[in-house]
Amino acid sequence: MIETWRVELPQRTGEKTRNAYVYVPDSLAPGERCPVLYMFDGHNVFFDSHATYGRSWRLGEWLDAHGTKLIVAAVECDHSPDGGRLSEYSPYSFSGRAYGSVEGRGRETMEWFVHVFKPEIDRRWPTKPGREDTMIAGSSMGGLMSLYAAFEFNSVFSKAAALSPSLWVAPVKLASLIRSAPLASPTAVYLDYGGQELANHDGMLRIFWRTAGLIAQRGAPVTARIVPGGTHCEASWERQIPFFLGALLYGADEVVL
Repeated sequence: MIETWRVELPQRTGEKTRNAYVYVPDSLAPGERCPVLYMFDGHNVFFDSHATYGRSWRLGEWLDAHGTKLIVAAVECDHSPDGGRLSEYSPYSFSGRAYGSVEGRGRETMEWFVHVFKPEIDRRWPTKPGREDTMIAGSSMGGLMSLYAAFEFNSVFSKAAALSPSLWVAPVKLASLIRSAPLASPTAVYLDYGGQELANHDGMLRIFWRTAGLIAQRGAPVTARIVPGGTHCEASWERQIPFFLGALLYGADEVVL
């Protein structure tokens, strides 16, 4: 079952509403509860008809086919043409030739996720609300936010998946966070990048492996992959579902087939 409703994220867009989504397995027994995976870019997660480029991750179909006992809660991004998504999904302010100056308001976004969205999900659906059963995932800027959430909001999220994360935004600040943030146990991270997208930003391969190394130095299990032939799109990220869910749900060496 996938339910869709409208929510406000007032810190970012005032009273303007956007879609929120929740997937709950149909196979749950009465009284049974599930871990929860929170995701960014919710419009791209389940339905092709909602997706920005007409192609979603089709995650609900995958979970149904595999009988995975997992609740997935996702929220649509800010589509404002003046860099709304970039600002909403960046923990840090940055500037660049292609983007101009972007005010990083990712902390405001995460405060809403933690203090408004998560309590609503826990109240309305049969979740396991504790930290050990609360995960977060995203791609591109959403991947950056997932890494940020895993370290800055580590008391809430125990595991994170960052697919094709925008590590180029503020690599020094992100590295500082990874080095210094207090970490509870367990903390685990899945990190990947498409082989065909590595040339999109200078030094990406170096930044990718440095980030994975910093996470490992903190003693957190990290699964780091360069995806053969991987590109920066939902169809490519869909193909990584068995890998990132395997890492989050069952451990770094598991793949869900």
